[in-house]
Amino acid sequence: MKILENIFPTSEQIPLEWKLDNFTEQREYLINGELRTWNGPMKVVISPISIKNGTQIIKNSIGSTPLLTEKESLQALDSAVNAYGNGTGEWPTMSIEKRIAHIEQFVVEMKKQRISVVKLLMWEIGKNLPDSEKEFDRTIIYIEDTIRELKNLDHGNSKFENEEGIIAQIRRVPLGVALCMGPYNYPLNETFTTLIPALIMGNTVVFKPAKYGVLFMKPLMKVFQESFPKGVINIIYGKGRETVGAIMATGKIDVFAFIGINKGASDIKKLHPKPHRLRSVLGLDAKNPAFILHDADIDTAVSETIAGSLSFNGQRCTAIKIIFVHESIADAFLKKYTNSLTKLKFGMPWEKDVKITPLPEIGKTAYLKELVKDAKQFGADIINENGGEINDTFFYPAVLFPVNSQMRIYHEEQFGPVVPIVPYTDIEEIINYSVQSNFGQQLSVFGTDSENIGLLIDELANQVGRININAQCQRGPDNYPFIGRKDSAEGTLSVHDALRAFSIRILISTKDNPVNREIFKTIVRENQSNYLRLDYVF
Repeated sequence: MKILENIFPTSEQIPLEWKLDNFTEQREYLINGELRTWNGPMKVVISPISIKNGTQIIKNSIGSTPLLTEKESLQALDSAVNAYGNGTGEWPTMSIEKRIAHIEQFVVEMKKQRISVVKLLMWEIGKNLPDSEKEFDRTIIYIEDTIRELKNLDHGNSKFENEEGIIAQIRRVPLGVALCMGPYNYPLNETFTTLIPALIMGNTVVFKPAKYGVLFMKPLMKVFQESFPKGVINIIYGKGRETVGAIMATGKIDVFAFIGINKGASDIKKLHPKPHRLRSVLGLDAKNPAFILHDADIDTAVSETIAGSLSFNGQRCTAIKIIFVHESIADAFLKKYTNSLTKLKFGMPWEKDVKITPLPEIGKTAYLKELVKDAKQFGADIINENGGEINDTFFYPAVLFPVNSQMRIYHEEQFGPVVPIVPYTDIEEIINYSVQSNFGQQLSVFGTDSENIGLLIDELANQVGRININAQCQRGPDNYPFIGRKDSAEGTLSVHDALRAFSIRILISTKDNPVNREIFKTIVRENQSNYLRLDYVF
């Protein structure tokens, strides 16, 4: 406890520029283009950043959000359904050029809210200042890249095919009404990687923010309202059982975009009465391993696995959640890893160079403590100084060694700063781990022998969506596909793939004869269709 005794600030120690001006009461929700005010029960938002008052640590209430009911949720759904109009509404039939203009307007206004959003991300989920700024900036870049990619897609589709006497043009059209839900660890960026493609492709949306990381939406609510036609985007708050459950049970949702845990996704999908009609785009749990081979460059392996396992306290689906190190280099690796860990600065999100910060999930430190206790029961030790020390929402990283398959930490995704390290002797051990794992997002391999690395690539290519060689697991660049297998994902996300995930191809065709050719020419020449055309967006 000593190292964390003074981890939380007094009110006077908080820099003026990062103090919250006041309690952020978010009573507005967006339905049918109206910012409605909720006068019912509210959920209080407790910051992971507690305040020290003398010898006491005081929980810090920083805001509140509406606890909407089934009634409001179904109103939001009806608004999205009406705006879609079975595919005949203003938004799904709008030209791509005009939809892009709405998104561009949104970006211009969103940029003006950067400081407010960054500050709320820091206070509500404990993300350090550089990472909070990066999340905002990366989201803007993602939206701009999405616009650029849609223009490329439209360009490629603005032509006619002629096969076997059939003239045709292939376009992409929206799927319908989308339900979008994001995660608390990247509540802005990862949410927008589904929300923006869904919107720009012509779908209408009901959006529910994550359980944590909700208040940042307040400065963006009016931006959404003013950037899109009525009913195109509807934003609700509340408990999932009373909001999302009611929406899904109607069968009116056509595409479900969700980033979270696989059990939650499964439970929600089961509520849909016509599952074969429901498209899903899911980013789910992961237990990404790092395999340190006997000939690995230890300095590279340490620097990459430190960042991979402990960036944002390990609260990333792409984080390295377990490390396998060959026993011949285990001692050298452990020594350098724990030494590097001691150099990671811990503290409040606004402090310069801070890497380890408080955890936002209620009960998270207790859960991590149980994982450590279980591992110690089956033979692991905490091998780093101060590992596992707790003060309120702060958990100092714990490195566990030697970890084995009897321990919960071997199998469970900890999503926090506990680092299990497993010694191994035979390459088959690490292959078997990947094959038998319920998860299949990514893995990292560290080594210098190209033959061994080539063998592992071939053995593991059908187990995960991405294999990283001498590099940590990661999402991005955003133009690369973000994939998962097994319980880790459904569908593929990237700037390119997301546009396809939220749309379906439509073929407009006719027999090649003079009459039909003239009909097609007239439609194109006189701009009589938003779909059948030869022009494209620059």
